[in-house]
Formats: sequence, structure tokens, C-alpha cells
Amino acid sequence: MGPNPFLGVAFHSIGGFAAGSFYAPLKKIRSWAWETYWLVMGVAAWLITPWVVAGITTPQLWRVIRESPPGALVWSYVFGVLWGIGGLTYGLTMRYLGMALGVAVALGFCAVFGTLVPPVVRGQFGELLTSPAGRTVLAGVAVSLTGILICGLAGRRKDNELSSEEQKGAVAEFALGRGFAVAVVSGILSACFAYGLAAAEPIAELSVRMGTKNLYANNVGLVVILMGGLTTNAIWCLRLNRRNRTFSDYRAGPWRNYILCILGGVIWYHQFFFYGMGMTKMGEQYAFSSWSLHMAFIIVFSNLWGLYFKEWQGASRRTQTMVWIGLAVLILSTVIIGYANRMGTE
Repeated sequence: MGPNPFLGVAFHSIGGFAAGSFYAPLKKIRSWAWETYWLVMGVAAWLITPWVVAGITTPQLWRVIRESPPGALVWSYVFGVLWGIGGLTYGLTMRYLGMALGVAVALGFCAVFGTLVPPVVRGQFGELLTSPAGRTVLAGVAVSLTGILICGLAGRRKDNELSSEEQKGAVAEFALGRGFAVAVVSGILSACFAYGLAAAEPIAELSVRMGTKNLYANNVGLVVILMGGLTTNAIWCLRLNRRNRTFSDYRAGPWRNYILCILGGVIWYHQFFFYGMGMTKMGEQYAFSSWSLHMAFIIVFSNLWGLYFKEWQGASRRTQTMVWIGLAVLILSTVIIGYANRMGTE
């Protein structure tokens, strides 16, 4: 089956729902330190689930890994390590800013770097400027960034409107300055996932030649990238366990915490499972636009969760209206990018 941009957008929407929703179960965890439940969630998301899914969808998984170009494996892992730092600070972003504001700020930077850097590095940016489809893609990216900016401004207005007590009521550990700093770092380094998938293209091509369906071609690359991410997060979380003397969490507290962590991890993994599927359907020429779509859908769903968890409670009607406008603009951007990709395939 060839490219199908609108099916690709649908896959990206499912991935965005997973990415925007994985933190919801973690908000229900009690008695555990952040580093404990983040690591347990990470083992489920970045180690167990990727191997299980790759094993199911890749007929010759071990042979693909053995025969993959060493450079592709190394760079996929390295970008995974860098992305892991971004993912680590992403968790801290939501810890300090909440699901709505934190995601908008972090993913604003992530969308810019992850979407525009790959075509620049490949020397394709000039082609985008000279073709109608390419210019439409860039217009869609610009609309996406506008929606992200509106959501961020709404979050800033909320911060100005609420007292410190009301802020803490919505987000228990709210800290604007610290949260914004880690959000910037998270956004820039999280874009390394897009670079990791680009580095893993030879692995995906080999996997298809060995019998994997094209739709699942990226699953082996995900295994390598996510192992890099797990490395970073495990080192940091275990260090915090030692410093904060929270190793006892793993054998204390309700078993419900483990279930919630595993649920969050499985949900988290599926953001990139569907991202990989969506990327294959967007068409090779404009596959880079997948990242912007992914970011847009994450922000849409994370803001909806933020509304559900009453993170916007107490904000003015005007501020809450800004949130809905931002979400509408983001949804519009996904339609524009999907249409542009359709133009490119035709």
C-alpha cells in the first residue's frame, strides 16, 4: 500500500492521544517518590513493551538487529540517550507546570527543532520553498506553532490570574521559573527522537527486506532508540533513589502503583508505535511534517486532560476561551499538513 496522508493523520492523532494521556494514570499514584514511579513507568514504556511489539511485528527481529549497519545502531542509541534527557525533563515539566502549560511550552520548542532541522540537514529545505505542496506544509507548521503559542499564552495568563495557593491546588508542585527552564531543555532535546528515527532508516529498510510489513518498519528502530532513553532515565532515577533514600518505595506502598505505572508506560509507548505507522503513510517527501502533527495532537489531548483535572479552574473565562482557540488552531494545522501531503503524493 502506498502513501495515504489522511490515514497518516489519523494514526498521528491516536499517537498524540497516547502521548497526551500517559501521565493521567501517574497522577493517581500515592506514597511513591517521583523518581520511583517514573522509572517503573519507563521500564514498561522503553524496555518491555518495545521488545514485545517488535517481536510480534518483525518476523526476523534478531537477524535484523545483527545485520543492521553499526553506524545506524550507534547513532539511533545516541540520539535516544539525548532524547532520554528531554523525556526526563518532560516529566519534570508536567510535575512543575501541569499537563496543560508544561506540554505547550516544551512541545513548542520540540515542534520547531524536530520538524525543520531534518529537511535542513538533508538539503531539502529549498525544495519545500519552491513547490506548492512544500509551501503548504510549511504554512501548516506555522499554523501549528501559532496554536502552540496561543496555548502557552493562555497558560501564562492563568499563572497571572491565580494566587499561589490556587496554583498549588491545580498543580501540587507548581514552580513557574523552574518549570519553564526544564521545559526549554526538554523541548530542544526531545526533538532528538526525530533525529533518531532518521538515523534508524537503514534499520527500517533492512527490516522490510526481511519480511516486515512496511507499516511496522520503524518498530526495530524504536527498540534501539528507547533503550538509549531508558539508559538516561534509569541513571538519573536510581541516583535520586539513592540520594532521597527512596529505594524502599519499590517494595512498599500499594500494588496499585505498579499497575498504574505499567498502564502509563504501555500508553506512552503507543505514541511512537502509531507515530511510526503515521510516518510511513505521510509520503517520503514530506514525512518530516509528521513531527509537527505529533506535537499538535499531543498538545490538544494534554490540554483536554488538563481541563479534566481542573488545572484551569479559577482562570478567567477569557483565558479558558484562549485555550479552546489554541486547540482549534492546532486541529486546523493537522488538516492543512494532511492536505499538503496529499498534494505531494498526487
